Amino acid sequence: MDRMIYTAMTGAKHILEQQATTAHNLANVTSTGFKSQVDSFRAVPVIGDALSTRAFVVDATVGADFNSGTIQSTNRELDVAIQGKGWLVVQRPDGSEGYTRNGSLKVSENGVLQTASGLTVTGDGGPISIPPDIKISIAKDGTVSSVSNNTLPGPSNAIGRLKLVNPPETNLVRAEDGLFVTKDGNPAEVDANVNVVSGALEASNVNVIDAMVTMISLARQFETQMKLMQSAENNANKASQLLSLG
Repeated sequence: MDRMIYTAMTGAKHILEQQATTAHNLANVTSTGFKSQVDSFRAVPVIGDALSTRAFVVDATVGADFNSGTIQSTNRELDVAIQGKGWLVVQRPDGSEGYTRNGSLKVSENGVLQTASGLTVTGDGGPISIPPDIKISIAKDGTVSSVSNNTLPGPSNAIGRLKLVNPPETNLVRAEDGLFVTKDGNPAEVDANVNVVSGALEASNVNVIDAMVTMISLARQFETQMKLMQSAENNANKASQLLSLG
């Protein structure tokens, strides 16, 4: 009977955690460039004397779904979407590199190119400074160019180039701040094959219908685990009654 309790108890606990993950994915349906989190169950044997037949159910985080979301046109000059595989590089508060698909950019009060959340965008040579009173354009290869607003349109001047990378997905992990980082902590190399679409943003890749079906399925699984625990309790009570008769 206790074998059933081990499985049902840990199963119910981790089903709740998977529900939290699914709810988090649903909450980010409208988050630009968001990659949904993927979890799965696995069995872990209990270590100890006379416990070799018992097993815990553990929720193992597989990682993220790296499939691309839909590219939506915004016609905003500072919006960029990664076309296919690849990442924008930003500077995290601790100075390390972070990788994001959220290409909603802005120019800070100090003239530095940043993400909408205020993180500095990294260029091939470091942060990209934008001079005042100019119009910005971003080319397919990530080159940031400018044309003065004070004169007639003329030749564009290259200011910098976005650092675009494409590290192996197996070497990427989601950090607590929502950005992706490399597992080994080493900065990713520039990949010239990564291209961007200017005036567009990538939508979240969360499938609302699939997420809702998963929520319903997890709720039913939780009910099943509760019934198993009740069955184990009833079996224990009946066993106690039989032993008391003896």
